[in-house]
Amino acid sequence: MESRSTALTATPIHLPVASMRSVYQTQDVERRLAKLQSKDQEHLRSTYERMLERGPERFQVKPSGIPEMAALYQTLPNFTEALDDVRRHVALSHNSPDGLEVTPMLLLGAPGIGKTHFARKLAELLGTGMNLLPMSSMTAGWLLSGASSQWKGAKPGKVFEALVDGQYANPVLVVDEIDKAGTDAQYDPLGALYSLLEHDTAQNFVDEFAEVAIDASQVIWITTANDERAIPEPILNRMNVFSIPVPTPEQARQIAGQLYAGIRGEHGWGPQFQPEAQADVLDTLAEMAPREMRRALMTGFGNARLDGRDHVRVDDLPRPATVKSRMGFVH
Repeated sequence: MESRSTALTATPIHLPVASMRSVYQTQDVERRLAKLQSKDQEHLRSTYERMLERGPERFQVKPSGIPEMAALYQTLPNFTEALDDVRRHVALSHNSPDGLEVTPMLLLGAPGIGKTHFARKLAELLGTGMNLLPMSSMTAGWLLSGASSQWKGAKPGKVFEALVDGQYANPVLVVDEIDKAGTDAQYDPLGALYSLLEHDTAQNFVDEFAEVAIDASQVIWITTANDERAIPEPILNRMNVFSIPVPTPEQARQIAGQLYAGIRGEHGWGPQFQPEAQADVLDTLAEMAPREMRRALMTGFGNARLDGRDHVRVDDLPRPATVKSRMGFVH
């Protein structure tokens, strides 16, 4: 088992895909297809035919060891508790016939603190990709669970699409800003989550469009919120809640340094710049929300390139007035 003190690596080690899992029963699809008669249900017919053509088997991530996560702890220093939780779940499935399961988690914290970035990094570690469901723009429950095929323009929900059209039985699904879910008289956007966040009921999740049971029990759920008071208690009780603190000044500088190195390393023009950011640049970036740091750095790199320099200076960064959201830091 590797220790968290292992030397940093630039890229996290992906967990290998080592097993397969059926996410639906072919005979269920065949029965539904055989019952179709109306030509008005061509979309539904093509959905069933696609399911039969693709087959029910999907890759399921299984760890061959505890991955080196030190780089993630460096990049996300204020997410230590959430990262520890992921590490525990990985350890449980190591050397086990079980697939990787992660208890649904709620990341609770201020806007711009890096909650969605955490989810993206976790998806990269697992290698299953990420599906982002922004609840602030969702006004109907069918976006998660599908709409009845009797409705004009109906289609499957996002969970169905992730499992049927995707490659994995345990993709990362991010319900972003769950506390901003809109409601109307007919639909509850969070209604489907009551069963989806429970392992036993998620094994037989029925999308309202396809009406075929889907095994969503392996989905890795990450939800984000600014205010837990707007989230129904039964949903809160189904998740591990992590209050993400605002980065300390030291952590903010660390995040800025990691972002500088990351941007430099992922672009072909990166080697034209010095390997590390200057101290005063890090100090300036540390005053920004993590969400703003990347945009500021991209502006800084561009201005430095225009000036023919191999380093970013403070005056290359956007002026404070152009940075939309600053946040106070813990001392």
